[in-house]
Amino acid sequence: MEYDVLILNGKIFDGAGNPWFYGDIGVFGDKIAAIGRRLYGDAKTVIDASGLAVSPGFIDMHSHSDLGLLVDGRALSKVMQGVTLEVIGNCGGSAAPLNDLLRAHMEKFVLPEFEGAIKLEWNTMGEYFKKLEENRISLNVASYVGHSNIRACVIGFERREPRLEELEEMKNLVEEAMLDGVIGMSTGLIYPPSSYAKTEEIIELAKVVAKHCGIYSSHIRGEGETLLESVKEAVRIGEEASLPVEISHFKASEKRNWGKIRDAAKLIEDARERGVDVTADQYPYTASSTSLSALLPDWAHEGGSEKLLEKLKNSDIRGAIIEHLKRYSSLEPDYWNRIVISYLSKNIDFLGKSIMEISDIWGLNPEETVIKLLIEEEIRVSHISFNMCDEDLEFAMRKPWVMVGSDGSAVSPEGVLGKGKPHPRYYGTFPRLLGVYVREKKILALEEAIRKMCYLPAWRLGFRNRGIIREGAYADIVIFDPKIVKDNATFTDPHKFPRGIIHVLVNGVPVVFNGKYTGAKPGRVLKRLNKGGS
Repeated sequence: MEYDVLILNGKIFDGAGNPWFYGDIGVFGDKIAAIGRRLYGDAKTVIDASGLAVSPGFIDMHSHSDLGLLVDGRALSKVMQGVTLEVIGNCGGSAAPLNDLLRAHMEKFVLPEFEGAIKLEWNTMGEYFKKLEENRISLNVASYVGHSNIRACVIGFERREPRLEELEEMKNLVEEAMLDGVIGMSTGLIYPPSSYAKTEEIIELAKVVAKHCGIYSSHIRGEGETLLESVKEAVRIGEEASLPVEISHFKASEKRNWGKIRDAAKLIEDARERGVDVTADQYPYTASSTSLSALLPDWAHEGGSEKLLEKLKNSDIRGAIIEHLKRYSSLEPDYWNRIVISYLSKNIDFLGKSIMEISDIWGLNPEETVIKLLIEEEIRVSHISFNMCDEDLEFAMRKPWVMVGSDGSAVSPEGVLGKGKPHPRYYGTFPRLLGVYVREKKILALEEAIRKMCYLPAWRLGFRNRGIIREGAYADIVIFDPKIVKDNATFTDPHKFPRGIIHVLVNGVPVVFNGKYTGAKPGRVLKRLNKGGS
């Protein structure tokens, strides 16, 4: 038989957690055509996988590449670590729907980061998907629709409940997105305007998602002091709306809350026992990252970023914001030493410095420093917070219902997407799991780690022919060296590709070959069907 790609002598991990076996894989077109102990035939490309692991391509269950993929469809920081599918539209924010209000907000407060490389030439998720496909991408993409987008399109940035007719309009927008092929709806319940929603509002919208066999994914309302209440809320939404729930970046933040992860896991397992389909994802790091403005009180964000800037500049209101910020250090005395700036555009000398270090330079207290940074940078500041512990991380990692998500964007060491000092998870999530937690710490067997990166997320997404090595499945394949695979990205030097990822195929096409990016862009937008996607 003639193949497009023939992979010989590999140690094959099927992605479903079954024991590995030695064999060959023949790829024809975008599918796996044959698997056997000895395959014979001609092939355009032959890969000798002797001494290497052959696995389904890794699925990044939680990504934020919505806009970055339009800037650079190569998705280098993802494909170079073996990712063949990433899930975007997380934490309540997606590329669409857009209206004039959201478009104006993004043009002023989001797009400057991309230096004119993006024009918002779409309104719906369907139009955005078409734009992605026209631009061409190196990996596959699936997306949620963001609750923040839905809410902002109907209510704006107001902090109130929707009127009956507004709720119906929001439902219609969710319906439209589901028909366009999104996999479900996400919320970001610490980020306005998603955070302004009461549980009942989310349940009503989730019922629309459930009608189309979609998923509800949530950055829950609290990952620290209110972790348990927040997990209960996510479970309730799944239970009352009758749909699967994915809890994003499952963790317990801040020292005083370490250990709560065990109680949170029990809540999930109890829910699963009574028939509520709840799973979670995590990244293998003990530091998180988000916007600096997320530290501000919810009420300060009402009206959007323009109003927020006005409040920060108003001496009367600023005092109340400072009092809110003081609470962090009152609970954790070293708090501001553990908040490190990862992105800004004007005060670039502060990249990699903590809020406390910047405070010393400016001669201000930490709370005033946060406000000054946000004003000078027009809100566009990101930070890394060192706020978790290894014991909690490893406890959650062992849970069979926890999969892997980077919570990072597809970036590149050069160009517009090479700025700042992003969290190393952007480049190293999957190699780190394999190198540190499989090979070194032996927290997981290799078969189980691969299941968490491959078929478990594919199953959750409804893509039955992805995330698995079997005849007839799509040929998304990664070939790596388990003896040396390692993340090279660090917090001080994050723009580093990993080692040990040798070949990556997306839809049967080599995107990484002998450790080098090939330039190929065979990626597709994967849409969820009522009975599972493709």
